[in-house]
Amino acid sequence: MDKEQPIVSIVDDDPSIRKSLDRLLTVSGYRVKTFSSSHEFLQAEGLHSPGCLILDVRLPGLDGLELQKVLSEQGSALPIIFITGHGDIPMSVRAMKAGAIDFLSKPFSEESLLRAIEQGIE
Repeated sequence: MDKEQPIVSIVDDDPSIRKSLDRLLTVSGYRVKTFSSSHEFLQAEGLHSPGCLILDVRLPGLDGLELQKVLSEQGSALPIIFITGHGDIPMSVRAMKAGAIDFLSKPFSEESLLRAIEQGIE
């Protein structure tokens, strides 16, 4: 990898999801940052570092699809992997058309997530 190791950012309002994904990705060798809201993520430094974003669709305030739009308007090329427990086909189509690299329904397999992250970081 390059000098700057990619960061996998996780935005999910469920603390147990953030904790389990943080653990899985850290053990898999990734640098991880977790956020409980879109607002918290947007306030963070290093948004333009290499890596990818794991983003829950349903979030309080600015939801995942709205955050995707904001990032796009800011010119961000950060690859986005959506995760949701409440997704439907139109929602996934909308996310993918807007540039998401994957849309995973909870519960998803660790392998599916890790493959999507690898694809995003490449």
